[in-house]
Formats: sequence, C-alpha cells, structure tokens
Amino acid sequence: MSDQNGADQTRPTPTALPIVINAQYVKDFSFENPNAPQTLLPGQPAPQVSVGVDVRSQQVGDTLYEVVLEMRCEAKVGENTAFLVELSYAGLMTLQGLADEHIRPVLLIEGPRLLFPFARAIIADATRDGGYPPLMINPIDFSDLYRRQTAPTSTTA
Repeated sequence: MSDQNGADQTRPTPTALPIVINAQYVKDFSFENPNAPQTLLPGQPAPQVSVGVDVRSQQVGDTLYEVVLEMRCEAKVGENTAFLVELSYAGLMTLQGLADEHIRPVLLIEGPRLLFPFARAIIADATRDGGYPPLMINPIDFSDLYRRQTAPTSTTA
C-alpha cells in the first residue's frame, strides 16, 4: 500500500543490529621464522600447516565487551618449523537489546565472525613477508566451534 507521496508502507523498517564494533586491534602478535633461510631454499617440500583457533570474551562495561580471536598457525617441514604465527586479534563491541541468554552466543559466534577477515589478512601478510606464500586460512564455522566448546563433557568412572 502506498501513501499519497508514493512511499511503500508494506516494507518493514530497518532495525539496528544488536552488535556494534567500537574498535578492532592487534592485542598480541608474533611471527617466528626459526629455520630460515634453509626452509626458503628452492626445492623445499611444501610445509604441513596446522591452525588452531580459540575465542574468548570479557565484559568491560555495562554493554561493552572485548572479544579476542586467538589464532596459532604452525608450518613444519619434517621435524623443522618453517614458521610460527600467533595472533590475538580483538574487538571492542557493544551489545544492546539482547536477552542475557543470547549475549554469550552472540559474542562467541558473531564477534569472531566479524573479526576473522581482518585476522586472516594479518596472518596472510605476515607469512608472505616472512618469505612464504600467503597463508589463506579457510573460513571458520564459529557456530560449530561454540557448540563444541559448550557441549557437556561426559566423564567415565
């Protein structure tokens, strides 16, 4: 239905998102290239890369939270470490209008999902600047990571 000015009144009005990123920053960062130049010589086999991810959060104000995406990437050629990257990339986020039971999932799923592309770029740049092809980390299912972290653990007697 349109009013006299031709505006469409059937469209829902956009609502504000419950999460606002106030700041993003590198909290801690390390790149090690312990066996260079040997690992960079021509003819070296491709390194085996492992990637570890963790997410944590803390409340720093009434509706203000810090979300930290921690990533550790290690590349090995045989027993030798080619490179090691450790990054803690954080965001200062405001959450409003959420029920208490939704705050933790939003922080630990949506928070890192928003931070991930920036952390990925930092790691890709660091590995490239270290003499290797840029490490392009595949997208991460933070929803699945959250479910695994919060799943009840069974104990056996």
